[in-house]
Amino acid sequence: MQDRLVTGQIFNIQKYSVHDGPGIRTILFFKGCPLRCRWCSNPESQSFQAELAFNATRCLTKEKCGFCEDVCPQGAISFPVSGGLPEIARERCDLAACHAACSQRCHADALKIFGRRITVEEALKEIEKDAVFYQRSSGGLTVSGGEPCAQPEFLMAILREAEKRYLNTAMETCAYAPYEVLREAASHLDTLIIDVKHLDPSLHKANTGVDNAPILSNIKRISSEFKDLPILIRTPIIPGFNDSEKTVADICDFIESLAGRHISYEMLAYHRLGTQKYTQLGRPYPMGDVSLNQMLME
Repeated sequence: MQDRLVTGQIFNIQKYSVHDGPGIRTILFFKGCPLRCRWCSNPESQSFQAELAFNATRCLTKEKCGFCEDVCPQGAISFPVSGGLPEIARERCDLAACHAACSQRCHADALKIFGRRITVEEALKEIEKDAVFYQRSSGGLTVSGGEPCAQPEFLMAILREAEKRYLNTAMETCAYAPYEVLREAASHLDTLIIDVKHLDPSLHKANTGVDNAPILSNIKRISSEFKDLPILIRTPIIPGFNDSEKTVADICDFIESLAGRHISYEMLAYHRLGTQKYTQLGRPYPMGDVSLNQMLME
C-alpha cells in the first residue's frame, strides 16, 4: 500500500504550536498510549478506540432537546424521569456500530467524539495548509500522542511522506516501544523529544503503569546511534512523585552520561488543565486536588 493511503487513529490536529519542537508547528496527536500516567492532561489520548465525551455545561436536557436519547440504537443514553442531564451507560456504547449518531444530532455540542481514523494524505493535506509558517520559522510537523510509536505503520508512513514533501519533523514520545520502531522513526526525524519521568523503576511503574527499563535503554541506544540528532529530554515535575532536587539531579546525571552531541533538557511544571476531560469521559481524576509548589520551578 502506498504510504499516503495508510490510515491511523488520531484525536486532534493542533495548529500554531510553539512549544513542541523548533519554530511554528502543527501537532498530529496519535490516539492510544501504553502508559497510564496519573497526571496525564490528555486522557482522551490513552485508549486506541474512539470515545464519547459529554460536556454537561452545554447540554440542553430533554426538555429542550433529547435527540441523543432518540437516536442511540444501543439505548446507552437515557434521561431521568425527574428531568435533568442524561445518564450515559458507557459499557453499552458502540460508536463504530452507530457511527456516533448521538454526537451528530447534538445541536449544542455537548456530545463529542474523541478519535477518528484518517489517512496519511488527509493528515498531510491539513498540515501543509500552514507551510508558509513553517518556512518562515523553521517549523514543521510534530507527531505526538498518545504514543506515536504505538501505531508504527501509520507513524512511518507519515514520516516518510513528510520527508518526501520536505517537511521538518519532530516526535514526542515516551520511548516505551520496541527499539526497532524508535530507531526507524529517528532515521526520518529532525528532532526527537522524550520524557524521562523518574529513574526509580518501582516508582515509575506505580505512577505510569510500566517499568522504565525499556525507556532508559532506548534513550541510551538512540543517543548513541544517532549522535547528531537533536534530542530534547523533558521531565514533567509532578507533586509527590518527582518534585525533589535529588530526583531531578539523578535525571540530569543520566542525561550527562548519554552519547548524543545535541541533547538538551527541560522541566515542565505540573498543571491541572485536563481535569475537565476526565469528567467528560466519565472517569475520576487520579491526582485528586494536589498542586505543585511553584517555587520549585523558579
